[in-house]
Amino acid sequence: MPFEIRQPEALAKIISQTVAVLAAFIILIFILSSFSIIAPGNTGVIFNIWTGTLRTVPQGMAFRIPFITQVQSYPTALRTYTMVRRSSEGSAISDDSIDLPTLEGQHIRQDLSVTYNTSEDKASQVFKSFRGADISDIEATFIRRTIITVAQNTAGQMSLSEVISAKRTDLQNHIQVNLFKELEKMGFTLDKVNLGASHLPPALETQMQHKMAAQQEAQQAEYELQKQSMLAKANVAKAEGEAQSILVRAKAEAEGNRLLQTTLTPGMIQNKAIEKWNGILPQISGGATPFVNIQSLHAKKIEE
Repeated sequence: MPFEIRQPEALAKIISQTVAVLAAFIILIFILSSFSIIAPGNTGVIFNIWTGTLRTVPQGMAFRIPFITQVQSYPTALRTYTMVRRSSEGSAISDDSIDLPTLEGQHIRQDLSVTYNTSEDKASQVFKSFRGADISDIEATFIRRTIITVAQNTAGQMSLSEVISAKRTDLQNHIQVNLFKELEKMGFTLDKVNLGASHLPPALETQMQHKMAAQQEAQQAEYELQKQSMLAKANVAKAEGEAQSILVRAKAEAEGNRLLQTTLTPGMIQNKAIEKWNGILPQISGGATPFVNIQSLHAKKIEE
């Protein structure tokens, strides 16, 4: 009998200990689940499912009531969503570049990335707009679809050459302006749109290469024409300059001769001749010695 009495007591003790352990475990889980970690660069939104109220909390640890409140985080730090052809760089695994139509009806693939975030005061608006969805789900649906729509609508108003070269900066700026408005409606703030590489279909790329080569040849021919024209003008200017220089020199010489003739006298000519004479009469003479008066010279010699 004593043994039979102690056995129920031992069993009851084991059961009570097990219940106590389970209760402690449940309480521990309840306590741990009452706190959520808001990662750096994020704002937390706490939603009370009973009252429907919302409140935002900064990064760090946030208290919640299990089964009553729900916590969701949204990025206040800049976040980039990338859509490119190379699978190793984009937000999607496969080719995720955007199909852009042009004014002529051509289609190209365009790499594009968008940098955005939300603010602490707009995080609750994002929660309401997307019913508490995670940011990755929002990117895969709303943000992705909005980027594609805005980019396609903008590119569709431009020609192919404008999209890939002539007005590429305008395309990027217009996408940025329009996308900013669409994201702002849902509580997000756009920071920057960046256009990456453009990918043309093989046939279209070959056509564009031929067109660009023809344009380069035309530009080269125009350059050579301008160069030859400039050289011709330079030669004409040089010839005109040389002719003008010759004319000026000729006029100067003529004027000099004229002045010389007006100032020369017989006496000056006689003196010049005397200065140049070495005193020796020519051995052979076919006529009179010019400019020299022999008698005058002889008289001067005697006087000396």
